Amino acid sequence: MRWSSAIDAHVQAGRAPDEQVIDQVARAEEVRLGSSGALRRSGELRAGLMGLGPLEPLVGDERVTDVLVNGDGSVWVDRGEGVTRATVEVGDHDAVRRLATRLSALAGRRLDDAQPWVDGLLPRGIRLHAVLPPLVAGGAHVSLRIPRHRGGGLASLVDLGMATLEQAEQLRQMVRARQAYVVTGGTGTGKTTLLAALLAEVPADERLVVVEDVGEIQVGHPHVVRLQARSANTEGAGEVTMVHLVRQALRMRPDRLVVGEVRGAEVRDLLLALNTGHEGGCGTLHANRAEDVPSRIEALGALAGMSREAVRAQVASALEVVVHLRRVGGRRVVDSIGPLPVVTS
Repeated sequence: MRWSSAIDAHVQAGRAPDEQVIDQVARAEEVRLGSSGALRRSGELRAGLMGLGPLEPLVGDERVTDVLVNGDGSVWVDRGEGVTRATVEVGDHDAVRRLATRLSALAGRRLDDAQPWVDGLLPRGIRLHAVLPPLVAGGAHVSLRIPRHRGGGLASLVDLGMATLEQAEQLRQMVRARQAYVVTGGTGTGKTTLLAALLAEVPADERLVVVEDVGEIQVGHPHVVRLQARSANTEGAGEVTMVHLVRQALRMRPDRLVVGEVRGAEVRDLLLALNTGHEGGCGTLHANRAEDVPSRIEALGALAGMSREAVRAQVASALEVVVHLRRVGGRRVVDSIGPLPVVTS
């Protein structure tokens, strides 16, 4: 679908066209299309510019957790049993690039040759990642992660089959005891989903300060302060890192500090916080096995200039519980709940 230069200007500037701009474009075509045609045109523009366009039916499928668009226009989905090809076609390379640029604008981010990748959040909590050539071959690629858990605490995860009644009670006791923990697992195992359910169990009179690279944790709690990292602009200025935000969060009187995903030098400040009275802190960490968690934390600590010995000393007194997730036959399940594995080497 092609649209006017006014709409193009909004998209190129990283701003999603609003309804007023769309109505103006539709009215400008009323002479050619007639009143009914202009109204139809307005509806088409709304669907194409303020929604997900051809991807909308896939996102509307409650089984779909991931939608992947490749540069050739092919679309792939994950319904819990691995990635399969969808019947939807986005179009050619140019159409995929227009889709990527428009969705980035909808997320309030700019995507162009000067900023060839975007990590952002779309309406309904959908996480967007888009990347342009030459960083990726074959045209622009788009990845959407669709949240399917709608809150409700640990009881809802039992209903989904993600945790047993016994595991839910064990996790509930962990939260009540203000133990520090990390939720671990591979890609797409439900780390964010479980973390959100755990945070919903925190007493209502406690203040949660949540630090994320992209704000995707849907927290069912009455007192949540959210901090979100920011990339540098096209001039290379204005970057706000997770390290900056964790340090700011500690000055905001958190009862519980939450780091959405620990994946860099911010691990140093998180460990420091957990060792200086900030009980009940938590976060998620990518690890394929619970036994891999100590080495993963050591690797992240090295990014912050920490020695292996310093990391081990901090971790030993900071983290009390590792909750590990894995996928079994397409389902996301709690695999284990226990103390941080001991490193012998």
